[in-house]
Amino acid sequence: MRILLVEDDVRLAETLAEALSDQLYVVDIATDGESGWHQARVVEYDLIVLDVMLPELDGFSLCQRLRSHRYDLPILMLTACDTLNDEINGLDVGADDYLVKPVDLQKLFARIRALLRRGSINTSPILTWGDLSLNPSTCEVSYRDTPIHLTPKEYAILELLLRNGRRVLSRSVMIDHAWSSESSPEEPTVKVHIRGLRQKLKAAGASEELIETVHSRGYRLNQPEREPNPAGC
Repeated sequence: MRILLVEDDVRLAETLAEALSDQLYVVDIATDGESGWHQARVVEYDLIVLDVMLPELDGFSLCQRLRSHRYDLPILMLTACDTLNDEINGLDVGADDYLVKPVDLQKLFARIRALLRRGSINTSPILTWGDLSLNPSTCEVSYRDTPIHLTPKEYAILELLLRNGRRVLSRSVMIDHAWSSESSPEEPTVKVHIRGLRQKLKAAGASEELIETVHSRGYRLNQPEREPNPAGC
């Protein structure tokens, strides 16, 4: 799952991001409201953790803008002000939940889990990359309507790649997100799973280069193949 954390207190943002990463979430940080708006437009997130007091564009305004543009992902607002008016304002502009600073990490994790569960019931967007699709609600993968049967680890790696697109993911990042800390393998294990994943994608008709190796850095998805244009178009 991918989370956007919009928080102008860099130290707090880094602390929260590290804690959320330990819970196996992928976390992006934006330190002002306009940057948060830009990030939300270019990246598909599962949830936004949004501070109220932000430079450029405050949290209430950003939340309202997101909702007015039909972004229906869960939004959890953070505030240093423990007042009823702030809570009402946050809910009125479209926030799903509200948490007062200082943030209790266990409470934050519980609220996030609850919002993600709620969101998965109402909306479970299918992840696509060209003709490749992955349905998180049913764990079904297909390429041009051809089903692809993956092992749990292959599925986890593919979902991670789809959620990150052209962003390069190192083997260690994949291990952090596809394996528990108790069963963390050596990095060459990732290469084995990538090889198996490529073979199954190729068997379904996908390009061998759909998963691109970036030398000394990791893996990412290649640009989707485009259908040729009709003559004269």
